[in-house]
Amino acid sequence: MTNGHITVTVDTRHSDATEQRRIPPPPPPAAAASAAVNLDYDDDDHNDDDDVADPNDPFDIQHTKHAPIETLRRWRQAALVLNASRRFRYTLDLKKEEERQQKKSLIRAHAQVIRAALLFRLAGERELVVTAPTPAHPVGDFGIGLEQLSSVSKEQNTAALEEYGGVKGLSNLLRSNLDKGISGDDADLLKRKNAYGTNTYPRKKGRSFWRFLWEAWQDLTLIILIIAAVVSLVLGIKTEGLSEGWYDGGSIAFAVFLVIVVTAVSDYRQSLQFKNLNAEKQNIQLEVMRGGRTVKLSIFDIVVGDVVPLKIGDQVPADGVLITGHSLAVDESSMTGESKIVHKDHKSPFLMSGCKVADGVGVMLVTGVGINTEWGLLMASISEDNGEETPLQVRLNGVATFIGVVGLSVAVLVLAVLLGRYFSGHSTDDDGNVEFVAGKTKASTAVDGVIKIFTIAVSASLNYFVHLLLQTFSSLKLNTEPCMQVTIVVVAVPEGLPLAVTLTLAYSMRKMMRDKALVRRLSACETMGSATTICSDKTGTLTLNQMTVVEAYVGRNKLNPPDDSSKLNPEVLSLINEGIAQNTTGNVFVPKEGGEAEISGSPTEKAILSWAVKLGMNFSLLRSNTTVLHVFPFNSEKKRGGVAVKLEGSGVHIHWKGAAEILLGACTQYLDSDGHLQSIEGEQVAFKEAIDNMAARSLRCVAIAYRSYELDKVPSNEDDLEQWSLPENDLVLLAIVGIKDPCRPGVKEAVELCTKAGVKVRMVTGDNLQTARAIALECGILTSNEEAVEPVIIEGKKFRALSEKEREQIAKKIAVMGRSSPNDKLLLVQALRKGGEVVAVTGDGTNDAPALHEADIGLSMGIQGTEVAKESSDIIILDDNFASVVKVVRWGRSVYANIQKFIQFQLTVNVAALVINVVAAISSGDVPLNAVQLLWVNLIMDTLGALALATEPPTDSLMRRAPVGRREPLITNVMWRNLVVQAVYQVTVLLVLNFAGESFIPKQETKSLDSQTKNTLIFNAFVLCQIFNEFNARKPEGMNVFQGVTKNRLFMGIVGMTFILQIIIIEFLGKFTKTVKLDWKLWIASLVIGIVSWPLAVAGKLIPVPKTPLSRCLAKPLRRWRRSRAQSQLNTPSTNFSR
Repeated sequence: MTNGHITVTVDTRHSDATEQRRIPPPPPPAAAASAAVNLDYDDDDHNDDDDVADPNDPFDIQHTKHAPIETLRRWRQAALVLNASRRFRYTLDLKKEEERQQKKSLIRAHAQVIRAALLFRLAGERELVVTAPTPAHPVGDFGIGLEQLSSVSKEQNTAALEEYGGVKGLSNLLRSNLDKGISGDDADLLKRKNAYGTNTYPRKKGRSFWRFLWEAWQDLTLIILIIAAVVSLVLGIKTEGLSEGWYDGGSIAFAVFLVIVVTAVSDYRQSLQFKNLNAEKQNIQLEVMRGGRTVKLSIFDIVVGDVVPLKIGDQVPADGVLITGHSLAVDESSMTGESKIVHKDHKSPFLMSGCKVADGVGVMLVTGVGINTEWGLLMASISEDNGEETPLQVRLNGVATFIGVVGLSVAVLVLAVLLGRYFSGHSTDDDGNVEFVAGKTKASTAVDGVIKIFTIAVSASLNYFVHLLLQTFSSLKLNTEPCMQVTIVVVAVPEGLPLAVTLTLAYSMRKMMRDKALVRRLSACETMGSATTICSDKTGTLTLNQMTVVEAYVGRNKLNPPDDSSKLNPEVLSLINEGIAQNTTGNVFVPKEGGEAEISGSPTEKAILSWAVKLGMNFSLLRSNTTVLHVFPFNSEKKRGGVAVKLEGSGVHIHWKGAAEILLGACTQYLDSDGHLQSIEGEQVAFKEAIDNMAARSLRCVAIAYRSYELDKVPSNEDDLEQWSLPENDLVLLAIVGIKDPCRPGVKEAVELCTKAGVKVRMVTGDNLQTARAIALECGILTSNEEAVEPVIIEGKKFRALSEKEREQIAKKIAVMGRSSPNDKLLLVQALRKGGEVVAVTGDGTNDAPALHEADIGLSMGIQGTEVAKESSDIIILDDNFASVVKVVRWGRSVYANIQKFIQFQLTVNVAALVINVVAAISSGDVPLNAVQLLWVNLIMDTLGALALATEPPTDSLMRRAPVGRREPLITNVMWRNLVVQAVYQVTVLLVLNFAGESFIPKQETKSLDSQTKNTLIFNAFVLCQIFNEFNARKPEGMNVFQGVTKNRLFMGIVGMTFILQIIIIEFLGKFTKTVKLDWKLWIASLVIGIVSWPLAVAGKLIPVPKTPLSRCLAKPLRRWRRSRAQSQLNTPSTNFSR
């Protein structure tokens, strides 16, 4: 701590590097109060304090997405936890995270040392003559061995590369072709894997089931119970013999074993699920050249010698050497820890695995894979940590802490009351005798009585352990105390409450995978349920991304059909084909044996290449007849891309392709279909009309243009050529094509569903505004032509030109934004979030990363999305379908709804158990339930209850309600009503049974047996109440609690299993649980008591509840007090604000 500031190391989002951030100290009380005044409105009814995070509340975290480590550590330290290992086992392990970052730093330091050594050597080579590298030694079928090849890549040894003949010579040694790649047959692949390894790395073994068992029993409460079970076994067998003395200890041991096994199985299943999800995230698909054709395969299938095309947003899949590149820039922050863009060319040709392509295009030759790369070493040395808390999980820890504090307070109160009753002579035993008489009662008897009181008030496990030890030491009779009383603390502190969040999220993640959504961040699942707006891309999300050229203009003539080349002048056709063949990142492969051409590339590239092939383009011939001088990769800001090519003579052609209306503005002439140059001045209007007509029919309009250029004007120096900007004026228009990309089936219904659910869908696209408008009408984003006016539809440049305040004002009105840049999307997201919206954003490009990062939920596309976009996102939509986005919203709402169901269920049990135990303990000095029964109730209440209610599938009704506010109270007024109705009923019935139960049940042989029968009936009725109340918890607001129950087999299975186990416990395990068999009349009575909760729930739902949340009403007096206190401090002249 320096100068009143705390320095914290925080993991940033864009880079794995850590940075030092200064967290200012808390403001003085007066300043804090002043802030509170500013946040409050004058009218309490319109107070928005609930929407403002409380800086003093460690559990009030709106976003765990970017939360600093210190914030995460703060809420852990504030939580009241009995069983830390259980409570925090699904959250981020902060200690392991720090170790992980240290390992990363060490390996990155190694990479930086290599870079420094390289720079030092390059500097020395200017002055000294260095020894020549070791000549390549053939290994098997290849001309260079693994060690030599690895040293070239890892040490980035340019001298050795030149010695081997540069990238061309290296490819010959690796038996690869720089144009066509390797052959790719099975035999060749096997040889390469044997010689140079595979592109995988050894992963740390996942924890086995036995490891989870080992961790499960290391729970403080369970350890105490295990010790108690052992002590009980020893003392029981010693005093009562083996046949009878093992029951008490054995029953506790069995209950503990059951809890441990259930916990271990649950944890083990979760670990397997997260492991599968991690494998799915790491299985990147990419394109590789093999045998002259472009094939798509997994990153794990890359081998040394592969030729891999790279484009903006790609992850470098392995170590390699650049073959060709244009404006290629790589972000090496994942390896070096420095967010620095490094340009790659023939002087700096080495590419490191794991880095991202930040700009440009290129082709690389793979020289190192898997563990033989720095990235492989890094990945092998660190394990994937799946721990991550979510805002809801943190809030539930706060709820659990609050309930725990209440429970402990009640326990202390009960302890004080019982001790007062005992020492004042108001406590009596079963025979009615006063237990403590001052001056007459022995010290050992008094100690025994105090232990009994402490047992009732504090802890079942701790009670039994302390009780047995003290009994042993004081030589008291072992049968003077009841074994293991139920405690208020264990019942009152709901350790399973935060566990329910993880179970629900894990279940939802698994189901969302089936719905084509891969969750990268757990918190996104629940945040999606609060989404109020979705900013969606058009291409591939709202449309099929299956593009075809359906309309084409060459000069003023429209081709009909669009691939009819018979009416085109050969010179015009040649220029069109040349421009398409050279100005593309796609590829055309024609099999030698004949057959249809295989076309690869982006959907737009494939559509244009397919059109050119139908016009008669010979792709490979055109590429070989000209030489590419410079490439300007397609830019989403300028909406165009270009290439300069040298012809066979001395001429140069510069070809451009891009957005039709933008490129048209750069053209001064056009070639008509007869090959004559014409001025474009008088035809601009006609061309714009053609573009507008196509756009109005939802066609994407692309123009193709070129210009001639003098070779002597082209920079001859390679460095100057790299910086050369292609001329983009005085162009000659060659053609305009209209590309059809039909709407996805079902997308209109999905948009309508979102609208009904209170989620506004906005389209943000780089396409022409008219094209966007037509698609929006087709998809239902716009309902009529009358609605399609500014600012409902707006161009990106107009929105960008507005002031920040103006953007905030019109952002909510925008439904369609056309010709938008990635920065426009970011500005829209920021404006919407400032307006209080919870924003989900879809994106697929590298430049979408800032918007995906800024949004509350970033959704990247699994098919067309770049690796940079995927890493910046929270959820990957695997099929690029908008309908899958809507399914994610359903699941997000389901997560929140299921958590609320579990809270209602568990708090009902908590309240009922707490009241029953407190009243019974204070009134009679004893409680009706014992420790084994408590463990069974806790199992139903925590793990089994969470599993049953957390796995409820989403229903259509979830999409007929408004989004859940991010700061809405977890316990709604409806839940309070349901909870109170059921708790009051259970408490009333069970207290009646406790105090008057013996008069209802048939008389037994002894008074002790009467008491046991009564307590068994109470235990049985209590458990059955919880079983039947689980059905009520399914539908907090619905009258029919059985609707869809048979579809949830897990719920039915858990309820059925719980009921069967309860029968077994009562009828066959009496010696373990201290229960007796019940006759059929008492079973029917228990069932009736439980079943009454169903009609009672229906009746309770008829009780109206106020709309204002109860928590908000209770908080109003506190806010008024804070406001008045702050005002009085502000009015005090002596207040020193500088302190």
